Amino acid sequence: MLKIQAQSRIPTDYGIFTVYAFSENEEDWSPHLVWVAENTDFSTTVNVRFHSECITGEVFHSKKCECGQQLDAAMKYMFENGGVIIYLRQEGRNIGIINKLRAYELQEKGLDTVEANLKLGLPADGRNFDIAVEMLNSLKIGKINLLTNNPDKIRSIENSGIILNSRIPLEIDSNGINESYLVRKKEYFGHFLEKI
Repeated sequence: MLKIQAQSRIPTDYGIFTVYAFSENEEDWSPHLVWVAENTDFSTTVNVRFHSECITGEVFHSKKCECGQQLDAAMKYMFENGGVIIYLRQEGRNIGIINKLRAYELQEKGLDTVEANLKLGLPADGRNFDIAVEMLNSLKIGKINLLTNNPDKIRSIENSGIILNSRIPLEIDSNGINESYLVRKKEYFGHFLEKI
């Protein structure tokens, strides 16, 4: 069972957030994180973003995806409007950084993002959003607006006891390099993407 192992207020470029580390074990060096913007009221409808870790996009600004820009946009939105970012340690759609780099290598040989994962014997998307629901329940958040383009995240809420008030799009313009990646997300995974 996940529980809060530590918490602290952290100033960022977007404002101050209270950050909670969630894990089953206090010695877990890679806990899931919940970033709560100042003036967020859990008793009302809370703006929420489920965001999966992407070290290549968030830290090193890879142009192969839009993850870094989505996280920046979510932090800005939450600070301005109140809300919560649930940061899930599920790198590369939960295949890990080593397999993600192996998949990138296959993509350089002509496979797309889905084909590469499947060629490696991995799921196209192995993420588990029930973990995020568990953290929302732990924080006693019962009604949300979900910032997402991903229908799987919406289904995870619809199958929980949490009320989904609305979906807020979080779409980032293609940079040219990631256009085929975004098209595949729309066509294969059914993401709600209108700009491509």
